[in-house]
Amino acid sequence: MLAEKLKAYKIILASGSPRRQQFFRDLNLDFEIRLKEVDEIYPKHLQANEVTNYLAQLKASAFEVTESEVVVTSDTIVWFDEKVVGKPKDYQDAFVILKSLSGNTHQVITSVCLKSASKKKVFHVTTNVTFASLSDEMIAYYLDNYKPFDKAGAYGIQEWIGLVGIEKIEGSYTNVVGLPTQEFYNELLCFVK
Repeated sequence: MLAEKLKAYKIILASGSPRRQQFFRDLNLDFEIRLKEVDEIYPKHLQANEVTNYLAQLKASAFEVTESEVVVTSDTIVWFDEKVVGKPKDYQDAFVILKSLSGNTHQVITSVCLKSASKKKVFHVTTNVTFASLSDEMIAYYLDNYKPFDKAGAYGIQEWIGLVGIEKIEGSYTNVVGLPTQEFYNELLCFVK
């Protein structure tokens, strides 16, 4: 159904994330990857999904697209204790991040921007993730073996830490991996109508 509707469009994924690229393949989308460097700086007064909405649109604004192209940009953050928890700077930072998330609930927020030559749509999805109490040994084992330094919140839910350390999630699992696929699919269908 979607493939038929998308025949008239070229879908451009503006992401270097292997997880997002795999989701696009799993959704059977015919797409190409185009990357542009964007300084991901946002006004400090923005809160939660305002941050991801802003950054997804900022990334989309770097692209000039034709009427037959749809560029897809997105941004994911971990929101905890009323602030953004980004990608860790190094091992020590990752350790501190995971220690703070241990035994607590945080939000994973992803915003997606769909842009063609004539219109733009931005939406966001929030998932609550609750970690069990993580021992220092568990955190060290995970960091030593999985090196999640390119991931917001210093973890990947699909990795070992997700299997042994996450007590519950409320909302979209794929959102925590990096793209809320169910919502994205429906939004894309509406966008190309």
